[in-house]
Amino acid sequence: MPGKNLSRDEAQQRADVLSVDSYRIHLDVTSAVDPAAATFRSTTTVEFRSSAPGSATFLDLLAPTVRAVSLNGRALDPAAAFDGVRVTVDGLAERNVLVIEADCAYSRTGEGLHRFVDPADGETYLYTHFEPADARRVFATFEQPDLKAPYTFTVTAPAAWDVYSNGADESVETEGDGRIWHFATTRPISSYLTAVVAGPYHVVRDSYSRKLADGTTLEIPLAATCRKSLARYFDADEILTVTKQGLDYFHEEFDYPYPFGKYDQCFVPEYNIGAMENPGCVTFREEFVFRSKVTDAAYEGRANVILHEMAHMWFGDLVTMKWWDDLWLKESFADFMGSYAQVAATRYRSAWITFANRRKAWAYRQDQFPTTHPITADIRDLEDAKLNFDGITYAKGASVLKQLVAYVGRDAFFDGVRQYFKRHAFGNTVLGDLLGALEETSGRDLTAWAAAWLQTSGVNLLTPQVTVDAEGRITELAVLQDGGTPRPHRLAIGLYDRDTDGSLVRTHRVEIDVTGARTVVAELAGLPRPALVLLNDDDLTYCKIRFDDHSLETLRSSLGDITDPLARALTWSAVWNLTRDGVMPTRDYLSLVERFAGTESQIGVLQSLHQQARGALSLYAAPERRAEGGRLLAECALRELRAAAPGSDHQLAWARFLAHTATGTEHLQLVGGLLAGTARIDGLEVDQELRWELWLTLACAGQATEARLRAELAQDNTASGKQHLTHCLAAVPTAEAKAAAWSAVIDSDELPNALVEAQIAGFAQPDRRDLTAGYTARYFDVLETVWAQRSIEIAVKIVGGFFPRVQTDVQTLAAADTWLTAHPDAAPALRRLVLEGRDDLARALRAQACDQV
Repeated sequence: MPGKNLSRDEAQQRADVLSVDSYRIHLDVTSAVDPAAATFRSTTTVEFRSSAPGSATFLDLLAPTVRAVSLNGRALDPAAAFDGVRVTVDGLAERNVLVIEADCAYSRTGEGLHRFVDPADGETYLYTHFEPADARRVFATFEQPDLKAPYTFTVTAPAAWDVYSNGADESVETEGDGRIWHFATTRPISSYLTAVVAGPYHVVRDSYSRKLADGTTLEIPLAATCRKSLARYFDADEILTVTKQGLDYFHEEFDYPYPFGKYDQCFVPEYNIGAMENPGCVTFREEFVFRSKVTDAAYEGRANVILHEMAHMWFGDLVTMKWWDDLWLKESFADFMGSYAQVAATRYRSAWITFANRRKAWAYRQDQFPTTHPITADIRDLEDAKLNFDGITYAKGASVLKQLVAYVGRDAFFDGVRQYFKRHAFGNTVLGDLLGALEETSGRDLTAWAAAWLQTSGVNLLTPQVTVDAEGRITELAVLQDGGTPRPHRLAIGLYDRDTDGSLVRTHRVEIDVTGARTVVAELAGLPRPALVLLNDDDLTYCKIRFDDHSLETLRSSLGDITDPLARALTWSAVWNLTRDGVMPTRDYLSLVERFAGTESQIGVLQSLHQQARGALSLYAAPERRAEGGRLLAECALRELRAAAPGSDHQLAWARFLAHTATGTEHLQLVGGLLAGTARIDGLEVDQELRWELWLTLACAGQATEARLRAELAQDNTASGKQHLTHCLAAVPTAEAKAAAWSAVIDSDELPNALVEAQIAGFAQPDRRDLTAGYTARYFDVLETVWAQRSIEIAVKIVGGFFPRVQTDVQTLAAADTWLTAHPDAAPALRRLVLEGRDDLARALRAQACDQV
């Protein structure tokens, strides 16, 4: 993406001399309903000051055409001022008014102003997504977070549409065949947080009211929107209930009233991420509008995202990081507060169990890459920023904040947060600003803590070392710390033994500080040796844990007997890490899943086990063991499906797992029978989403013709249906299907982002590695062309998605090494993606070697 980047140094230089007073943005999107129209009109009026009169500066703009540029009433030649990515203006005054008229492009990649036509009814929908730097695709802007300003949007749209933005709509007037929407001016915000959503959206409205400490009443209008064709599935009441619970909770904890007026939540199609915290106009991926039955874990996950984005109204919107180095100042806090608020304020009391099992798995994986980075990262430019929305910034940062709360105390933590908001409202901050507030309220010097946890990378490994005497009593229990720089860990150690009914229950708990390579736990000396020693019980710190040999033997026979769901989730997480690290043979992990997953009560943990078991089978199992491992998993899925309570979440989860593991004749016949209605499982509703999962099973097995798949689409002619069809067709095990999927993505840029993802997912199915093996050399040949010619969003999908990770052999590893050696000057963000793919591949080979022993 040459020329589209912006460096930290350039942003700093611009911020040193400029301050922005206001933006007025007028967008005319009446052309959106014409599929032949590629652009819309955008007019930006920005008022700003310069401390260097007579100098020059630039605004960021990605647009096909600039029609006019005017600085302080002086017309500039657009051809001279605009180079395709920047508008350069010179002769600045102390106070300036700059007007830029441009034709900007509708997007099909989810960046900028995305246009979507609903196949169900032909309606057109628009929405924006700008993080980290795509506001410049919609209007001219100083595209950096520390040049905050108030924004006033005016949008001309088709008359039948509604329009949403950050501010409330103050007036709507008719003009010809359209209407002009005038929105209230926002408080000062960063450009990446602005938003426009437009189309014939279905809307549900409500309101939130709260009496404030000064006696006034805060009124927040609420709205939740989705496409009209999804309205019958839209459970807005549940969404708005969680919204109100979150607003109650955050007002209690933060002691700073929500400052952005209204609170709209718009569920939009073909969204690239989970959600975006645009103040007053939060956008979510519409997959959170559930078309078919889902488990309670899906509702819990959606509630977490709602609360995550709400926390951003304070962490990120009210107070914003100065530059993307301190992205954690918003994302880590939002990730932490999402789970914290769920447990405290909603019915989803298992949020920390889900966090320990799912979110931290993401963090552990990311933190073991050679490209890992400290939580406070070195972000040189926008490409770096794009890739830093990762497991370190989100889940590791949230884990570290959980550790910080344990370290300074809950009250001191929230007192510091309240001071931070009041001191820096509508401003920009760096690490020291937050630490300073927390040091004041806690009385602790956090310099060493920050250096250890925020400014170093890597995950520590904690292992118990247990010695016992002849009578089986502990003579010494020590905690060994390995894995890079030792950190201070505040953690709990649980000892578990058999209860009278045979279950494993905690008999002792001690909370200690682990500070060095070896920490002796004197409090446990003299106790009988337990069946299980569990480090990091209650999940207070961020680390990987191992087991002593005696505890590991207990788990092999009795993992499912652990009664506490969080302790069990931590144990599952630990044995997964053992498998990924090539310490536990994959067959042993799959045996644990086959034996004990059926007794797992936490539906979110169960679904994680299903996902990890599939990954272990396809990547970490020795090739000669895959067939047997797959057979055992499929038999386990069928057994547990039949045993599950009719209509339960567990029954649905096991049905989906069967769909992903079925390969033998018996299982495939059942899949076909469920689709045809000739087979049934009591209580299992084979609804539309499950039907597509079953069709994918048959497609991967070569038992679904294109005609049969298109007949299914005729029953589900929706955006989701088209994505599922694309996925299924690309998954068909023929050379022609793989060639078509490759060509659709690599040889053309016509596909929208959602269908790019579907083509890649189908192409990369691991069951027939032989059909994609020949694409390894082609992949490395096209990398630099893809990176140069595609938007960064699509380029990241292609580079990451097509990496030949299922070709787990030394030849593929050598090909990756050859490319990396031959391309030392490739874009750093591109090299990072290839390095991570290469590391995944090397890890898979190590795990396979362990499984062969």
